[in-house]
Amino acid sequence: MKIAIASGKGGTGKTTLSTNLTALLAESEKVVLTDLDVEEPNSGLFIKGDLVKEEIKYKMIPKWEEDTCTLCGECQKNCNFHAVIQLGPQILVFPELCHSCYACSELCPTESLPMISQRMGTLKQYLNNNISFIESRLDIGQEQAVPLIAQTNEFVNKAFNKKTVKIFDSPPGTSCPVIEATKGVDFVILVTEPTPFGLHDLKLAVETMNALGKPYGVVINRYGIGNNDVVDHCKGNSIPVLAKIPNSRNIAELYSKGKLIYTELPEVKQELQNIKNYILNLKN
Repeated sequence: MKIAIASGKGGTGKTTLSTNLTALLAESEKVVLTDLDVEEPNSGLFIKGDLVKEEIKYKMIPKWEEDTCTLCGECQKNCNFHAVIQLGPQILVFPELCHSCYACSELCPTESLPMISQRMGTLKQYLNNNISFIESRLDIGQEQAVPLIAQTNEFVNKAFNKKTVKIFDSPPGTSCPVIEATKGVDFVILVTEPTPFGLHDLKLAVETMNALGKPYGVVINRYGIGNNDVVDHCKGNSIPVLAKIPNSRNIAELYSKGKLIYTELPEVKQELQNIKNYILNLKN
């Protein structure tokens, strides 16, 4: 069972939900928590463990070999991302724009653009009783999150069997990193807030999941602020509301100290238990 926790915007509480739900599930199940927000992973602030594996991750980019190049222009013509351009008597490669699709390299008639590896980040695996925590982090200066997310998903799929519950703390928004993080999961939990901004971005996230054909449910965080528009929207569109986590200063204080919330606030534990029951029912 693979569950992605996502949202239409940042700051809604994805990491809070991911870490606390993982810890609650781990009381009775083996759980893998994977932080796919590779540009700014922070689940490790709340889930600790012993480091058992560390890998450097690479992506493939083209390297221009001037001696064999005839400047035919095929590479520029075939690159949909403008990562390879012909400028006068030379070919320029922009690694930050490259999506490692191999089109320029494979279609070059003189094989003048061989693909070479370039470091893009690291993957670390931690172990804490029933919890396996996977954290991937882009190196400073790297701009392409999707290749690292894809390699992290591949690692998780190979390292853990299908019976293990897998939680993916996804990047915010609805752009390419979110698509990569959620396209292979069984269910998506969309975290939102009961505010006009929360509703606006929830609608974007719902449209994205509908386009991907993914089943989803909503968790309303900071419930009690704003208005009831999010609840009304979910009811009107038959979107299941899995939990309502109350707006509380105690939650903010615990979060700021890097502590798990459900162990100290019974009302939060009950809401997480509702999500747990929903997930396990899906699994069965």
